[in-house]
Amino acid sequence: MNPTDTDHFPADPARPHEDAAFSHSSLRVLVLSGSSRTGSVNARLASLAAAQVARAGAVADAATLADFPMPLYDGDAEADEGVPKGALDLCERIEAAQALVIASPEYNASVPGALKNAVDWVSRRRPQPFKDKQTLLLSASPSMVGGNRGLWALRVPLEHLGARVYPDMFSLANAHQAFSENGALADRSLAERLTSTIGAFLALTEADTRYLHLRHCWYEFLGDRTDAPVTARAED
Repeated sequence: MNPTDTDHFPADPARPHEDAAFSHSSLRVLVLSGSSRTGSVNARLASLAAAQVARAGAVADAATLADFPMPLYDGDAEADEGVPKGALDLCERIEAAQALVIASPEYNASVPGALKNAVDWVSRRRPQPFKDKQTLLLSASPSMVGGNRGLWALRVPLEHLGARVYPDMFSLANAHQAFSENGALADRSLAERLTSTIGAFLALTEADTRYLHLRHCWYEFLGDRTDAPVTARAED
């Protein structure tokens, strides 16, 4: 195994802080590092993203997987003991936010087991916390692809659970050399792209939160019903 984690829109989403009328003050965003390793580049990227969220005027709730200890998912354990406290705590933090940002490592071109395990446990909550949650995916890796393959794999369970995963993703290659001493990205163009991506994501989240005029109908299978007892994910 080779883990590599190691009510105005701005005229320019890359610099939302420069518009005095612009604020996402009603938004709460959970920014989660998918790694709990000391010195993790994904924890550093998550910290930078949280700072950008706060700079845009939203409330950034920063966390790492280490804040939510939980065992490997086991159906028998769930039947006997219920969902563990760590998973319930994570559920509550997701439910309290209008949006979710995840900075995830890439393990062997896929999702880290600990993060996938957390997704599996959270999915057992009813109502299901990921459903309709605006979600932005980030990754950082010492590799040249920046952990991007892991993000494509992470999209699958999240979208299956009804999360509205933002089309654009941000992957930071050569992450072990990408940060300056003050924690910012050393490459100005990358820093501007991260700021622009987060700004556009927050604008979409605010539009979805404040200006909802349509009721959505989404089904996983043709046989799904609005009262489907198993998935409870269809809405009309």
